[in-house]
Amino acid sequence: MRQITLAMACIALAISAVAQKPKTTTDKRFDGLDTAFARVLKEWHAAGFAVAVVEKNKVVYAKGFGYRDLENKKPVTPNTLFAIGSCTKAFTAAVLGMLRDKGQVDFDKPVRNYLPDLKFYNNTMNDNILLKDLMCHRTGLPRHDASWYYFATNSRDTLVKRIEFMEPTYAVREKWQYNNFMFLLQGVVAEKRTGNSWEQNVQEKIFTPLGMARSNFSVDSMAANSDASVGYDVKNDSVIKKLDYYNIGAMGPAGAINSSVNEMANWVTAWINGGKFNGNQIIPATYVPEALGSQMVIDGSLPDKLMPDVHLANYGFGWFIASYRGHYRAEHGGNIDGFSASTCLFPSDSIGIIVLTNQNGSAVPSVVRNLVADRMLGLKYTDWETYQHARVDSAKAQAKKAAATATPNKKTNTHPSHDLKDYEGIYSNKAYGSMEVVFKNDSLFVQLPLKTWWLRHYHYDYFDVFEKDRKDGIDTSEHGNPLQFNTGANGEIESIAMEMEGGLKPMLFDRTPKPKEVTKDSLQKFVATYELSGVPIKIYLKNEKTLYMFVEGQPEYELVPTDKNKFALKIAKGYSVQFNTNDKGEVTELLSIQPNGTFKAIRKK
Repeated sequence: MRQITLAMACIALAISAVAQKPKTTTDKRFDGLDTAFARVLKEWHAAGFAVAVVEKNKVVYAKGFGYRDLENKKPVTPNTLFAIGSCTKAFTAAVLGMLRDKGQVDFDKPVRNYLPDLKFYNNTMNDNILLKDLMCHRTGLPRHDASWYYFATNSRDTLVKRIEFMEPTYAVREKWQYNNFMFLLQGVVAEKRTGNSWEQNVQEKIFTPLGMARSNFSVDSMAANSDASVGYDVKNDSVIKKLDYYNIGAMGPAGAINSSVNEMANWVTAWINGGKFNGNQIIPATYVPEALGSQMVIDGSLPDKLMPDVHLANYGFGWFIASYRGHYRAEHGGNIDGFSASTCLFPSDSIGIIVLTNQNGSAVPSVVRNLVADRMLGLKYTDWETYQHARVDSAKAQAKKAAATATPNKKTNTHPSHDLKDYEGIYSNKAYGSMEVVFKNDSLFVQLPLKTWWLRHYHYDYFDVFEKDRKDGIDTSEHGNPLQFNTGANGEIESIAMEMEGGLKPMLFDRTPKPKEVTKDSLQKFVATYELSGVPIKIYLKNEKTLYMFVEGQPEYELVPTDKNKFALKIAKGYSVQFNTNDKGEVTELLSIQPNGTFKAIRKK
């Protein structure tokens, strides 16, 4: 399993640059860029990337470099589709800007005015989180990204319902914290106000008027396109590995758009022209300066010694704000499995830059963006390659040093407290979702909607977690957050504790045994009344396939089949019933297994 925050990797395998022949240009600002970008491909070992530059109201540069499909040597073009990841956020926020322009939303009203069924973790959040708080990451909620990334779903309603159980780490508007769920909510608000899906809203309000005919919202649409890129990662500092497309599903408003630099150039053109494109007002003129202005301070972001003229870190509505060498910059990056992106604006200079690459967690977009920006702004040359490599190498060295100085706390000669098969079951958390633990061969695995983890015993009931790749198996050089199984009062495994979000205690995933397949006939033999110390216990069928238990004065309990003649009480953790039979196979008694003991009830004739 990989961490959600993916480390940038640089490897020692050179790839030749394959640049598309550009339109004839005499613009001296672009002289030598082919050579500079060939160096980028070589030193960062990227499969490919594309870049487009907008000045005022026209594209002055658009080229592809390297390969969109490395195995088949298919070159990148300015029309090649890439996943743009979180560059999507500006599109989602802009839709709300358009709705506000028509009086359909008010940024200063609580978001629950538009989504009355939405609940946050507490009433203070319910009452005080405004629509615009979602747009600039100031709700008090940390990322909680594992909820959508590992526990993926195609249901937006499902993701929205999880928000109620997501614990904040700060008060509303106290601290900037990036959160993809809040951009999901913006998409849902637009859906409720328009009656159209988020995808339809972006298509009709942005893609169509901007001529973004090939831009789309799904990995299926991406895969079907004849000029789409394949995603890649770098492993072990030496191997370029092809990655599967990641289906973002319901989290689309936070990062699902796929586009090309040519079509993204139209989007950028509108922004640097006050929302206009080809003379038409696409983005409301009143919204543009708000979105590109500072709505929330991220941190102090003082200049560093190496780069004293790059500073400031604020956030607008779907845009990061910075001071870049004396020029005002609005920018947003994007990362999703196999792809990295940067969409950049210099509003006061009427310049826009788009860089899209098919490399995972890559430095390429920032390096290329800065190389181009320096030329377009007439700035003194800076060796951004060396600067970025120094930062990456320093981070790697610090991580290596930290790992070398860590003191192992592993307790030797320990064993799991139960047979491995006893750990099987469905483990659920209301803020995240469900995962299934299965025992296969001699190991435990965790089955997630889109991924599989292998669990390696560390000590006691504590296990290390590794992602199992569909094609390449298990890579033990990278592991994610470990997990711990917890035992209940009845001696059975009852939950998993796993760190999912920094600053919060480990998340608990409660266990329910995986239901066994049963038939009406197999259940019918249990139907009867049993007596425990004079108290009748009624067992009966509903819907011809579900067994229930009822004791007077208590709620009705659904029984979930977990083993031969054994059932768990669905809503009562740690409680189960076992039916015993005589030599003839007739059910004669019911054992009520509880945390405080096991009690026998005799079947009444």
